[in-house]
Amino acid sequence: MASSEPDPYNEPQPGDLIEIFRPAYQHWALYLGDGYIINLTPVDESPAAAMSSVKSVFSRKAVVRMQLLKDVVGGDTFRVNNKYDDNHTPLPVSEIIQRAQHLIGQEVSYDLLGSNCEHFVTLLRYGEGVSEQASRAIGAISLVTAAASAFSVLGLINTRSRNRPF
Repeated sequence: MASSEPDPYNEPQPGDLIEIFRPAYQHWALYLGDGYIINLTPVDESPAAAMSSVKSVFSRKAVVRMQLLKDVVGGDTFRVNNKYDDNHTPLPVSEIIQRAQHLIGQEVSYDLLGSNCEHFVTLLRYGEGVSEQASRAIGAISLVTAAASAFSVLGLINTRSRNRPF
């Protein structure tokens, strides 16, 4: 199961992280076995349509659902991606599955940057929530904020220099 290079031809094994490629983002699930995964879906959407919608990214609450992998993937693609195995030790598969099954049907908080679907499945697999996707988003937000601040300061300086009477 441990692999630094995700293999899209790998058949998922219980406890594997599943990366699903949506048009604007990646959705994450955890493989339970027999074709089923556990994942987060928006509270106010049907399970079948839930994660195909960008609305899921902006929800504040989510429901933990067990669904067929093929239904969640739909027309998108997926791969097994246990990318954090080199830096984090996976819990025993029986513990991962037990923890996952305990959460099915529960409503949980959702936050794109601090508690998203990748955090959820890595918390189940490693006992620690990790998300490169969130880290990249935080970095991008920081860069945009810094640029906006710089332009504001430059605009303020430019406005002041134009308002001088000489």
